[in-house]
Amino acid sequence: MGLSLNLNFGEPGRSYARAYTPGDDFYEELIALHQNLSDEQSAQVNARLILLLANHIGDLAILREAMTIARQDP
Repeated sequence: MGLSLNLNFGEPGRSYARAYTPGDDFYEELIALHQNLSDEQSAQVNARLILLLANHIGDLAILREAMTIARQDP
């Protein structure tokens, strides 16, 4: 199984009026995470978050695929 690029945000037991709402909720929380941080602190928080989520995923093939996609030009 490869990296899922389909919308996959949500909370168990919670229903949403629109499929993108949980992604919007995550984005708002991500922005709030960085409030009142210096650029250096923000970069450190991003690095820690990436490492925590990478550890949770655990599958090196999936992580490599995600890194390749993230590095591509938009």
